[in-house]
Amino acid sequence: MKFTEFPLAKSLLSALNDIGFNETTPIQEKALPILFGERDLIATSQTGSGKTAAYLIPMLNHLIETPNKRGLILVPTRELATQVFDFMQQLLKYEKSMTSIRIVGGVDIRRQFRQLQKKQRIIVATPGRLIDHLKRNTVQLNNIEHLVLDEGDRMIDMGFLPQLKQIIQYLPKKRQTSFFTATLDKKVSELANSYLQSPEKVSIGQSSRPVKSIRQKVLQVRVEEKENRLLDELNQRSGAVIVFFRTQRQTHKAFGYLKQYGFHVDQIHGGRTQGQRNKAISDFKSGKVRILCATDVASRGIDAPHVEHVINMDIPHNHDDYIHRIGRTARNGRQGEALSFVAPNEVRTWNSLVKKYELSGVDLPESPRKARSKKTKNFSNAKPNSRSSSKPTNSRSNSKPHSKSNGRPQRSKKTKRRSF
Repeated sequence: MKFTEFPLAKSLLSALNDIGFNETTPIQEKALPILFGERDLIATSQTGSGKTAAYLIPMLNHLIETPNKRGLILVPTRELATQVFDFMQQLLKYEKSMTSIRIVGGVDIRRQFRQLQKKQRIIVATPGRLIDHLKRNTVQLNNIEHLVLDEGDRMIDMGFLPQLKQIIQYLPKKRQTSFFTATLDKKVSELANSYLQSPEKVSIGQSSRPVKSIRQKVLQVRVEEKENRLLDELNQRSGAVIVFFRTQRQTHKAFGYLKQYGFHVDQIHGGRTQGQRNKAISDFKSGKVRILCATDVASRGIDAPHVEHVINMDIPHNHDDYIHRIGRTARNGRQGEALSFVAPNEVRTWNSLVKKYELSGVDLPESPRKARSKKTKNFSNAKPNSRSSSKPTNSRSNSKPHSKSNGRPQRSKKTKRRSF
């Protein structure tokens, strides 16, 4: 369907046209009529399918028509809050009088105090910082008519359930509530139903499955060989890459390692300040940085359509995070590739993930023999860039940090074998 077929304000139609949004995605086509009908909704669809626009467009349209009403969008991470807020500003391009605020941790709360002194009609917030303001009585939610829980499953997984219950108590009982997520198991569905009133349910495609446009590959490799293989894989690829790790320590170590080899790289994890995280994402989106090393904090909050590759250096603790990790590529109908490094002690975990999501062609044999780093399942055995090529590469032979004398990479005299 075309957006012109919906009863949208002219300002919204103009903004949608400016950003090239002319036809709805499947989730938008199903969700918009329900939300325009002011009914509650539980919507499940794959990552990158257009869920943000599916709830923003009808909410903004209603707020434009009813100037005394307000909306609240709750998200699990600062990065997702920024993504939603920035996209919302694009949609409000011709509605300059529509006030809005992003309320997240990691920034000076006093600045938020000043912003909240003005009437903010739309709030995009993480639960923790919103609770801080509610306790200080610096924000009021009494006339919120639209509540959106984006990535609601993750908020519950991350332990935000008590905070969600607190926030709900401040909201009017008569409101429209929508729950959007890429994954929805039985437990989360039951909790979602407790917040919504007789909700409609929409599910597009296999919600707990990766989109088909992502080509998934697996590489069985020993832990101590992962960093060397990462260099080879990065040299074989062009375009933007996100490399995921389980821990902040691994992420920071990989960042330093890749930077030594001359890659344009940055890092994002919970140990970085909000300013550092914002800059890393901004530089990555602009192309200034080609490789982003990240923990799962980024798997739900980066919407960068140009990402061509995702590399998982390990298997995430939460299987659903695998869906969100690889969902950073192949967004909005594009093609993408996801490669997962699997150590011998991770084979069983990997195979359980393969079974859960019904992935084909990427299962690994569970045997006691040692994994061979060159044995790749569903992976092209292309050779790394030639060491003798005249074109500079970031290969190991180019080696350790750039020399101050001639600016060229120099081989370190002592190289210790390291692993992430």
